Amino acid sequence: MTASPGLPPDAQDTPTDRDPRRLAAIDLGSNSFHLLVANYQDDRLQVVARLGEKVQLAGGLDEEGRLDEATMQRALDCLARFSPFLDDITPAQIRVVGTNALRDATNSQTFIERAEALLGQRIEIIAGREEARLIYLGAAHALAEDGRRLIVDIGGGSTELIIGEQFEPLALESLRMGCVTYRQRFFADGEINEKRMRRAELAALSELANIQRPYLRLGWKDLVGSSGTIKAAATVIAATGATSDGMITREGLSKLRERLVRSKRLDKVAMEGLKADRASVFPAGVAILSAIFEAFGLEAMRYADGALREGVLYDMAGRNSPEDSRLKTLDGLARSYGVDRRQADNVADTALALLDQVRDAWNLDDDQARFLAWASRLHEIGLAISHSQFHRHGAYLLEHSDLAGFSRPEQRLLALLVRAHRRKFPLKEWQALPTSERHTHARLARLLRLAVLLNHSRPGQAVEAPPLEADGETLRLHLEGNDTDQTLLIADLEQEVAYQEAAGFTLAPH
Repeated sequence: MTASPGLPPDAQDTPTDRDPRRLAAIDLGSNSFHLLVANYQDDRLQVVARLGEKVQLAGGLDEEGRLDEATMQRALDCLARFSPFLDDITPAQIRVVGTNALRDATNSQTFIERAEALLGQRIEIIAGREEARLIYLGAAHALAEDGRRLIVDIGGGSTELIIGEQFEPLALESLRMGCVTYRQRFFADGEINEKRMRRAELAALSELANIQRPYLRLGWKDLVGSSGTIKAAATVIAATGATSDGMITREGLSKLRERLVRSKRLDKVAMEGLKADRASVFPAGVAILSAIFEAFGLEAMRYADGALREGVLYDMAGRNSPEDSRLKTLDGLARSYGVDRRQADNVADTALALLDQVRDAWNLDDDQARFLAWASRLHEIGLAISHSQFHRHGAYLLEHSDLAGFSRPEQRLLALLVRAHRRKFPLKEWQALPTSERHTHARLARLLRLAVLLNHSRPGQAVEAPPLEADGETLRLHLEGNDTDQTLLIADLEQEVAYQEAAGFTLAPH
């Protein structure tokens, strides 16, 4: 039986469990942190717990882009309050994702290590377009209507705009404008006036200019806003009696803007329906929303529940199954770069067979097997650019492409494995990894290197993996037979022994 692309053999069939799965997501946003715990059953989420706190992570970035200690401590205190809600949930059913502020912070790894120690859970920094995809997934599940829609989400450090139909995004964009960063940029001293509002709007219009025409060409039937700024605007407008259905009209938004200008100062912003902890960033958020209305000639937008954290849960529910969004991404990459599928599958089969032999000794799990299989199937994508240094080209493509479904750490792992699959072991890139990841990533890379060597002659089917033993970081490969067909393999292995020795590893062919 042929395995489904991208999944190790023991992860092909996930039994259907009629009991609900308890899932949890934590969204480390630039303005707010959110926790969502839900039971997942029959393609639906039943919310068990929902918490949110205004941490304003983006507000703690100094001129050098470093998170200050006070902000980090405020964030850690928030996570300490979230942590008890995770106690009875399997770690594999929890995802913690960081967005714009953690993408930008030059010392984000310092915070991540402290937060991971507190939560006992890995934190993933996701790219802007991946954030947009997850927002769309969460919002789309909250909408009953079919048809093409534009979904807008104004966050603390970025704004996502997505056009899609049903659960399929057609255009994804994450723009560097958010209510916290625009507050710092245009209202830092707390003063609000017409000139400052217009400067904020013009800055947002400049960001929107790059997507204005392609988005208008695609078009949409339904316009939906999600998350805090848009929810607050809809609530405040509804409190005036202008609407009663959660709609933000052009006229209602214009009057809201005028009220904010008349407030004159951020500490004077107080309106029915507006939470006190959002008041200081609300004018900046309204400026961005006003620019979006202006750029696309909008007349009305409705608010709908469902955003990043809901999207994370729905995405997690489909992971490690044939519905895993990452499989579609990898299949698209293989097609785009003309990967030799037979050779890629042969290398993957051999790599997984090698992994199975050292799984216990090296404490490798199904998730690591999955990434080894994926890297095996993509190890030659760099050939589409040039045969010379194709492992470097492939690594660059994987690290810098927008890969739907993948977090930045996951992309870096794929890129490192492809980079490391031939020639000298990339010590500089390997040493740049967090200490906790180095041993495992190096072990996966060494298995991939052996699988590539064993299939160097590009046979019609995968080479049967020879016996392999692991003793600490020493690998012992037992070659059977000694005929002339192995001349090339033996020469390759002799060179590989030298490469691994130079990197501080031991490979002992017998």
